[in-house]
Amino acid sequence: MAQDTNELQAINTAWQIAIQEILRMIIRDMYHAGGETAFKRHIKRIEQAAVDSIYTDLRLRGTDEWTEILVKERASNFVTTLLTSFTYDRA
Repeated sequence: MAQDTNELQAINTAWQIAIQEILRMIIRDMYHAGGETAFKRHIKRIEQAAVDSIYTDLRLRGTDEWTEILVKERASNFVTTLLTSFTYDRA
């Protein structure tokens, strides 16, 4: 059972890293040309829109209110952590 848990954890971690790197490349390519200030403004706008969407539009079927609140809170935290990890590449 521990082997299965470790494998699932490894798959989950690999998935998160892959998505983060894809998003990093897309965002960098889309917003790099406008300079660092514009880049940071775009990142903040994306973060705010994503968090707002999570709290207002996301509906989780078959869960209780506590679970839905917990999932929304963690998803929002993940969005913020992910997007604030993106830095403007001056190179």
